[in-house]
Amino acid sequence: MTQAPEAPVALRPDESAVLSMAPAGKAQLFDYRQAANPVRRGLTEPIPEGRWGPELHASGPSAILPLDLSRELGCQGPATSPALSASFIRILAGESVAAGANATSFLFYVWRGAGRCRRPAGALGGGIDQAWSQGDLFVLPCGEAAQLEACEESVLYWVHDAPLLSHLGVSPDRARFEATHYPGEWLRRELAALAADPSSARSNRLSLLLANSDLPDSRTVTHTLWAMYGLVPPGAVQPPHRHQSVALDLVIACAPGCATLSGPELNPDGTIRNPVRMEWEPGAAFVTPPGHWHGHVNESGEDALLLPIQDAALHTYLRSLDIRFT
Repeated sequence: MTQAPEAPVALRPDESAVLSMAPAGKAQLFDYRQAANPVRRGLTEPIPEGRWGPELHASGPSAILPLDLSRELGCQGPATSPALSASFIRILAGESVAAGANATSFLFYVWRGAGRCRRPAGALGGGIDQAWSQGDLFVLPCGEAAQLEACEESVLYWVHDAPLLSHLGVSPDRARFEATHYPGEWLRRELAALAADPSSARSNRLSLLLANSDLPDSRTVTHTLWAMYGLVPPGAVQPPHRHQSVALDLVIACAPGCATLSGPELNPDGTIRNPVRMEWEPGAAFVTPPGHWHGHVNESGEDALLLPIQDAALHTYLRSLDIRFT
């Protein structure tokens, strides 16, 4: 009979984890039980359930407003998860903001406003000149900083993978996809058509997954990022599901009574045990940690829209996404 693997044990506060050190240099040895699972408080910190309300970007000068959890994560910032960084970008009418980072993938969602994205040609690719308006989403590959010019007061949600590259100690040397624009009018029309399809009544989610023809195998918006444009209709209580990718969620629209319930364990009836309830507000952002069961509820009388951005494309490539449904 095969025995279950021995679980790692937690260290006592006064217990040294180092079993032995080499006479010289930095080589160490650890007892397997004390080092096999270092994701715990005080060592490799778990990903917290951060939340930022719309008041963060409601007023003030043009600025990049990072959703930074790097102190809690113990990594170089700004970082919202170990692999991704999310920010709001507030731009006053007639002004511009430069958005750049050492990253392979840049995703922008226009929560409100209108303007243009310009990027000069560089060693990694050609120039970009793209108009954007409310509800649009666009992605850029690695390259020069993007100049975001607003013709009216604007707020954009920006996610990139610079924390991953910082951890690896690398810089991109080629673009893996072309800059791609997803017009808001198209997204809204296609989501309405999906909701009207009778077969959608049997779906776990009423959502569109944004993809790029440069990435046919993963069917994702970039080779590291995954994006979903989702509808939670009035009265909906979604069955929980889980995956090993983090979710950096933006609430596009909702009325009071919408929330995400999440937690690491399920009850015998398939509901989430002792869930954290993350209340929604239009323009709010929050983090759903990897591995947590989660589902969305809409106790209002109006449709709600959510945009989760994940590092699921990276997990798909690693074959570690492990998405599961109740």
